[in-house]
Amino acid sequence: MDSAFRRGAREGMRAFLPISVGLVPWAIVTGIAMRSIGLSELEAMGMSLLVFAATAQLGTLPLIASGAPLWLIFLTGLVLNLRFVIFSAAIAPAFHEHSMARRLASSYLLVDGVFVAVSEKLRTADDPQWRWGCYLAPAVYGWMLWQACSLVGVLGAGAVPHDWSLEFMATIALMVMLVPMVRTRPMLLAAVVGGVGTVLLRGLPLRLGLFVAIALGIAAGFAAEHWQERRAAR
Repeated sequence: MDSAFRRGAREGMRAFLPISVGLVPWAIVTGIAMRSIGLSELEAMGMSLLVFAATAQLGTLPLIASGAPLWLIFLTGLVLNLRFVIFSAAIAPAFHEHSMARRLASSYLLVDGVFVAVSEKLRTADDPQWRWGCYLAPAVYGWMLWQACSLVGVLGAGAVPHDWSLEFMATIALMVMLVPMVRTRPMLLAAVVGGVGTVLLRGLPLRLGLFVAIALGIAAGFAAEHWQERRAAR
């Protein structure tokens, strides 16, 4: 590891550490939730390692518990993770000097908090080793923290009273990462439309209201951005 990599790693960790605090309750709650639907310790940790996406994990668990068809579970996880297509496209230029193996590993480690913390730094830095360190250090740390705290939730699920309502802590953790990302009016509109739509359409069967709300939020964001660009071009 050269000096540029180490400097980038320090900068990435400095930016990510405050956000990473929110991963602790979120991971613990996810671990508890996996056990609460009947997954064994091995199955729960296998899901945590394989999926490594809390929103997809929490979003598909009720479907798994209800015996929903596999295609619906898969589609739900896919839709809930669509944001990573945008995230990865935004930071892809920072990795164009690296091998395919590194880029694949980077895609697995990408999470919301890391994107929020270092995406701007990756887009503006010139040194490829600095960028690699800035991304890799917080990404690996976030992965280790998530798996460790998920394991705590999985192993300690039976000791947590059901009336503690820890699920709300996961929502707070997600909001802590969401708010800094809402930097423009189109992003704000997309978040508001998606959130309100989810609440209003929650009664649809098979959690289809979530799909519709996500589509409405994306459409609103794109429409607002298009209108904003046309107005600026006048």
